[in-house]
Amino acid sequence: MDERFSISPRSRFLTPGAPGLGALVAALRAGASIRASQATQADPITRCDTPRPALFCETSGSSGAAKVIRRRPASWRRSFEVNRGIFALGPGERYGCFGHLGHSLTLYAVLEALHLGADIACLAGRGPKRQVDALREMAVTVLYATPSQLQLLARGAEAAGIEALPGIRRVFCGGGTLDAALRQRLARLFPDAELREFFGASETSFITISDAKTPPGSVGRAYPGVALRIAGGEPGEIWVRSPYLFEGYDRGGSDDTRWDGDWLSIGEIGQMDARGNLFLRGRKGRMVTVADRNVFPEEIERLIGARADVVACAVLAEPDPLRGHRLHCFVEGTAPERALRLACRAGIGPEAVPHRFTYLARLPLLPAGKPDLQALQARIGAEP
Repeated sequence: MDERFSISPRSRFLTPGAPGLGALVAALRAGASIRASQATQADPITRCDTPRPALFCETSGSSGAAKVIRRRPASWRRSFEVNRGIFALGPGERYGCFGHLGHSLTLYAVLEALHLGADIACLAGRGPKRQVDALREMAVTVLYATPSQLQLLARGAEAAGIEALPGIRRVFCGGGTLDAALRQRLARLFPDAELREFFGASETSFITISDAKTPPGSVGRAYPGVALRIAGGEPGEIWVRSPYLFEGYDRGGSDDTRWDGDWLSIGEIGQMDARGNLFLRGRKGRMVTVADRNVFPEEIERLIGARADVVACAVLAEPDPLRGHRLHCFVEGTAPERALRLACRAGIGPEAVPHRFTYLARLPLLPAGKPDLQALQARIGAEP
């Protein structure tokens, strides 16, 4: 397979002034390596000279220092071809994405569109209402987005009085899980679209993808070409073998990222049902003990975040000499604290009830749309 990314002559840039797009195109045409940074909004793409073409992507650093992962272009090009075959993508499609090009999900969508000959609209920096207007005016047919971005888009459409965008036919959602309430809103907004939720990471690319038969709470079955195994019982550590894995870290690293021959673990804990549907518990690195019970903050976040009166939330832990840890939940929304406590107790157990709730007008987010856990942890340390 060709070592470089490609630009189809059939692709058109619907937003030619999008930050980083010019630099990306110049690097692609030169066959150079690409470095994508989430820290620089105005200039997220830079060209690198390396012995062989490579892609360097900076991770969001939501819970620690940002890392730079290194991958071969072929590791993404393989999945471009898989998606072409499964979803009939190619010339005539118009891709839309909402993050800037330093975010790996957005960069993936743009590179896939250029590879397949589709047109591309990068709508970062526009408010939700303007993004909705752009999707209609540019006749976008395919979306790549995070749950946070889709949540904002749905609200923008409602505020603008727009009930549906029937031109959208494919929605690929990654970077988080979709709750039932948001799925219903998206079904109304995109009545003709097939919604596919996928699970993956910057290190792994696609791991699983959902379909119409995926049970509630699951992130789907293994993406084509991916093999999964659960180590240490169920739930246990998820190991992945696939042609889409990264080569290694160019800067930084993670104790949760480990290789076992061709198999890679990034420290995610989960379990599979008899049909191979994967259910996530959370990251091993975020798991804490409360009263001698293992608690995954992500499970609490999914439960609370599924409520219609919660915009976003994040759960962090602080040491407690009696119980091991105390949980602190930050909430953007209007849900009553008592209702949230009852929901956690009933849905997970008493150990999952946060010790403290703090309501914020807006939850701090990283450029990728994920909660800024470091900023929230600093806030805990500053509070009396």
